[in-house]
Amino acid sequence: MNIDLTLYLPELISVSIIAIFMAISPGADFVMVTRNSVFYSRTAGLFSSLGISLAIWIHVAYSIAGLALIISKSIVLFSIIKYLGAFYLIYIGWQTLRSQSKLSSSEKPDSNELSNFSAFKIGFITNALNPKTTIFFLSIFTQVVNPETPVWIQVIYGLIISLAHLIWFGFISIFLSQPILLKKFNDYKNSIEKVVGTLLIGLGLKVAVTNNA
Repeated sequence: MNIDLTLYLPELISVSIIAIFMAISPGADFVMVTRNSVFYSRTAGLFSSLGISLAIWIHVAYSIAGLALIISKSIVLFSIIKYLGAFYLIYIGWQTLRSQSKLSSSEKPDSNELSNFSAFKIGFITNALNPKTTIFFLSIFTQVVNPETPVWIQVIYGLIISLAHLIWFGFISIFLSQPILLKKFNDYKNSIEKVVGTLLIGLGLKVAVTNNA
């Protein structure tokens, strides 16, 4: 059975544009990658970026399965995701405020106080429990993607979104962990930790009061 792929070109372009805006839109993912890249190491930032990228596939899976609409319309399901995500952001924010970590100026193992798995887990959980991402995927798979679009093409859309996040946050990790920037950050370490911790707590509180609609 031959499929005319040009029929899906408008969808592909739309999804690609939305994927870029999803990735670069300021939010919990950005703050978390910034936190791990600056306070720990480039490696920590990159593993957090990988976690975010792979968490995207959770959203892709339930969207393709047709569950995104159910989640968005179910007060109970959406609230569970919302409050778990809010609690996690507030928890990490509080940990950041209490942190005595040193800003990393190298990739030496002893400067990395966050294991690769922990950095990955932080990125993964932050994105997986982000109701903002759920709403993004609801918009994409109910308003942009035609229900008749083959599943394998929808998987390609998911790959595009995942890669957009990996590339963007990987770039952020590499950029923010430049030695010259870290030296500057180190002069304002305490202030930066307070700002980042407060931002995460603020984002958590904002998520908690977000309406389901």
